[in-house]
Amino acid sequence: MKKSVLFSLLATCALFLAYAGFELFVPVQSVGKNTEIQIPKGATFRQAADILVREKLIRDKKIFMVLGRLTGADRKIRAGFYSVWTSMSPFEIFKIIQRGKIIEFEVKILEGDSLREISEAFAKTGIATQEEVMNLAYNKDFLSLYDITSPSIEGYLYPDTYLIAKGVNLEDALGLMIDRMREKFDDELRARAESIGMTEAEVLSLASIVEKEAVVDSERPVIAAVYHNRLKKHMLLQADPTSIYGVKSSKEKIVKADLQRQTPYNTYVNKGLPPGPIASPSLKSIVAAVNPAKVSYLYFVSNNDGTHVFSDNLGQHTEAVRAYRDKKRMKEEG
Repeated sequence: MKKSVLFSLLATCALFLAYAGFELFVPVQSVGKNTEIQIPKGATFRQAADILVREKLIRDKKIFMVLGRLTGADRKIRAGFYSVWTSMSPFEIFKIIQRGKIIEFEVKILEGDSLREISEAFAKTGIATQEEVMNLAYNKDFLSLYDITSPSIEGYLYPDTYLIAKGVNLEDALGLMIDRMREKFDDELRARAESIGMTEAEVLSLASIVEKEAVVDSERPVIAAVYHNRLKKHMLLQADPTSIYGVKSSKEKIVKADLQRQTPYNTYVNKGLPPGPIASPSLKSIVAAVNPAKVSYLYFVSNNDGTHVFSDNLGQHTEAVRAYRDKKRMKEEG
């Protein structure tokens, strides 16, 4: 009697395992085509299983639920869009969901990028159009939500490589980048800024100018010092990159007419810092903006090799400019 019961149990287990194996490892559909399934935010593992049944990607919801409990996958599931092949087995689909391998787009913000370049990066992924990014960037309610006093979120998007999940709101995507900037611009740097009488917006504005001017890292604090010294003396900052902000790409050549153009950001015609940042500064430039070098320089001109010649007075600067032009002319003639 006992042997027959044991045999019956073993036979039942074998049948169950065979059935479970079939349900997990044999695809529901024989024709393979790529498809996307969306697991909504806040969905449970059971609800995800319901979606898979509806999409004809699994046959037996109970077997799928048992697998979830045995592996702990039913405790947490990542919302988002998943890319699968209809010819995948339920187990293969389960592994994708268990690992949270949702569809993500890479958005890369380089140091010194402005909203012009950043909006283009978003547009390339299809997350949002350039117009949508720019409209939100200047939206007063959005700025207020993040306590941004500048005219836009320019300079508040930290340069980094971001993986943005498909379906994420543009507000959340940009918010992630603003939060990253605030993480880098930490309490220690904020305390330093406060000690020298600078607000967050002022620090980022100056840091963005340093970012556009500096090539060699060691010169960042020196360039920052030049602008600090000019501010103290109530001199025009005369930062070339500000003259073309919002007018043309920073990759284009700056000409004399640009320096004379009347715009709120042009520091050749307006005293003080511009109304807001002109690009996304790196942490190195932010640090330099609040920790300028202890020098008395008021001018600098390019050496045409990434470095600069710094001067204390206009006479020295004039000589440095003449040397730069001579060197440039010789190079062009040679």
